[in-house]
Amino acid sequence: MRSRVPLLALLCAAPLAAQPAASRPQLREWTVPWEKTRPRDPALDQKGRVWFVGQEGNYVAYLEPEKGTFKRFTIDSGAFPHTVTIDTRGDAWYAGNRNGTIVKIDANTGALTRYPMPDPTVRDPHTMVFDQKGVLWFTAQNSNAVGRLDPRSGKIDLVKIATPRARPYGIVINAQGRPFFNLFGTNKLGTIDPTTMAVREYVLPDERARGRRIALTSDGMVWYGDYSRGFLGRIDPASGAVKEWAMPGGAGSLPYALTSDDDDRLWFVETGKQPNRFVGFDPRTEQFFGAADVGSGGGTIRHMVYDKATRTIWFGTDNGTIGKAVVPRRVAPVSD
Repeated sequence: MRSRVPLLALLCAAPLAAQPAASRPQLREWTVPWEKTRPRDPALDQKGRVWFVGQEGNYVAYLEPEKGTFKRFTIDSGAFPHTVTIDTRGDAWYAGNRNGTIVKIDANTGALTRYPMPDPTVRDPHTMVFDQKGVLWFTAQNSNAVGRLDPRSGKIDLVKIATPRARPYGIVINAQGRPFFNLFGTNKLGTIDPTTMAVREYVLPDERARGRRIALTSDGMVWYGDYSRGFLGRIDPASGAVKEWAMPGGAGSLPYALTSDDDDRLWFVETGKQPNRFVGFDPRTEQFFGAADVGSGGGTIRHMVYDKATRTIWFGTDNGTIGKAVVPRRVAPVSD
């Protein structure tokens, strides 16, 4: 829609071939012992254990990377969990994507505490994240809703998105405790005022845009990977201004997993390429860098999280592995 182009800046980046090898992340993977279970959406706990779900295997598990060992937890049948995240106590919370529940796993005993959706039309909790007050926010993609769960009271608040078939997907929390989320079924992003629960939708200028995952940088900018067009995008939530960069893999790159590191660089995975390819982007230079192929091939890497203490990104693959990418620090320019 050309009438909206003044809000959008489209840029091309320097070719990846010009980037030094030292800029690439160091990748390692562990093979999950339960085959064809789609291990995905990991989260790191305070003991260094990497929790993940087996979406097609209907389990939650963790990896102890130093030992290379796995532990699997039995959960309710029919849950087919989508995402797991960790609270400040070290307990794991997972989204029961096909039984309309969010469940806490006591990390010491394995006991389950269940929180069913109060609205039967909200059937598919999807991606989850804790805010600074310990409240758990989540999307429900095909139910067209976003919700929050207060673990202290067990109360769940749900908000339906006004745009039909908007498909709320990835979700992050900014420094002010406000959630931002992709609306994967349309060319929009959304946010919710945590006080009033009012929703604001941001329209991306190209009607073909489909943001799937979302990330933040310390300047408050909101970033998204455009899965349908092969762009990395940035939106200023104050003004709504959008800027986009064509990804190295082009229109067929299918960017999926996306996160940011503590140098405010973006990392994403091009899943249209086999093997999947990790790529970095530095907003300071507006350059892509550090491309690295995934050893297992990846199949599809759907979500990943960054651990500041170890400078490590954790991810799961459809090819049956849990992996890590240790990212290099930004290299300061050499002065004359």
